[in-house]
Amino acid sequence: MGRRTLVRSLVVAVTALTTLTTAACSSLAPFEGPSRAGSSGPSNSPSRTPDNAPSEGPSSTPSERALEPDGTPTVVAEGLAAPWSILRLGASDSGSDNGSDNDSTLISERDRGTIRELTPGGELRTAGTIAGVAHSGESGLLGLASLRRGGTTWIYAYFTTASDNRIERMPLIGRPGSYSLGSPRPVLTGLAQALNHDGGRIAFGPDGMLYATVGDAGVSERAQDPSSLNGKILRMTPTGGVPPDNPMADSLVYSMGHRNPQGLAWDSTGQLFAAEFGQNRWDELNRIEPGGNYGWPTVEGKGGNSRFIDPVLQWPTSEASPSGLGYVGGTLFLAALKGERLWVIPPGATTALPFFVGTFGRLRDAVPGPNGTLWLLTNNTDGRGFPHSGDDKLLQVKLKGRP
Repeated sequence: MGRRTLVRSLVVAVTALTTLTTAACSSLAPFEGPSRAGSSGPSNSPSRTPDNAPSEGPSSTPSERALEPDGTPTVVAEGLAAPWSILRLGASDSGSDNGSDNDSTLISERDRGTIRELTPGGELRTAGTIAGVAHSGESGLLGLASLRRGGTTWIYAYFTTASDNRIERMPLIGRPGSYSLGSPRPVLTGLAQALNHDGGRIAFGPDGMLYATVGDAGVSERAQDPSSLNGKILRMTPTGGVPPDNPMADSLVYSMGHRNPQGLAWDSTGQLFAAEFGQNRWDELNRIEPGGNYGWPTVEGKGGNSRFIDPVLQWPTSEASPSGLGYVGGTLFLAALKGERLWVIPPGATTALPFFVGTFGRLRDAVPGPNGTLWLLTNNTDGRGFPHSGDDKLLQVKLKGRP
């Protein structure tokens, strides 16, 4: 496997710094709130695995054990249109199951640009529509995240407009069962967009920073260009500023060399993992290190090239097309689209276990559900699947310890 390294050439990083700063300022709208060097949240540096440490699956605490689905999933909601992201209000993006059954869940619908509210009573209603969403191909309204600050819950949305991909945040207004969205404020704009490879997952990490997966937007060379924010995983403050402890000075880039990452999850130690679409051969699960380079487009899958970090796991593209990634009790759960299955990755695993192969069609997202369950989102109505009765659906499955 490839070594875990920071972006190997500090000389290249320093040389590109002027270009990076200039490009970031010219291609992106001004950041709202504090200066770029400031942080409105904790700025402790994420944990990092030493160079040459072996790649492996998620870590777990002594009280955690490997989990797997127990029985047949039940339907929580149905009748969704091309849903993309599940956001359980009150639950932690970093994987802990602390969501309240008395609060709602928000679900993004990609093509319509709508955010649906699943009320505590189990009803679906529209909480709002994101202005400016321009859907084409795989683009549209994608990831959702939330952050509560000063008595206000902010809803973050990653979406495609006619000219860019961007992140905006909006105050959540009202009460469970009647939520609406307030006026949007820009967090990050100017990301290149395309019919595909738009990335789109956003989540707050255990360090209080906002992370975003950004695809190469169909231009693979961007993934190796430190002055481009495409083909990267980004890390920013809640208002879009650059945290002072990011790997490269005055840069939102947290890791590079990505084609189209769409899954983010942290294990119980704070280690970040990401799921990524390959091109023709290999899809990937990557253990993300600050400043790491994951090889695209030079390498797809495990290349054994010391310049890059190899994936923890890889799959033929016919078995995965990985999107959402969730973490529950020591185990990672990866939703596969083309593979039409749920991949289960136990603690320290070097292999993954498939569940529900072909049963529910394409799976877009996987998140911790209430009371130690797992929630799954089908994605059969986006033009690439074969809709089942009631599609698309939000499913819940119980979890049990592996024998």
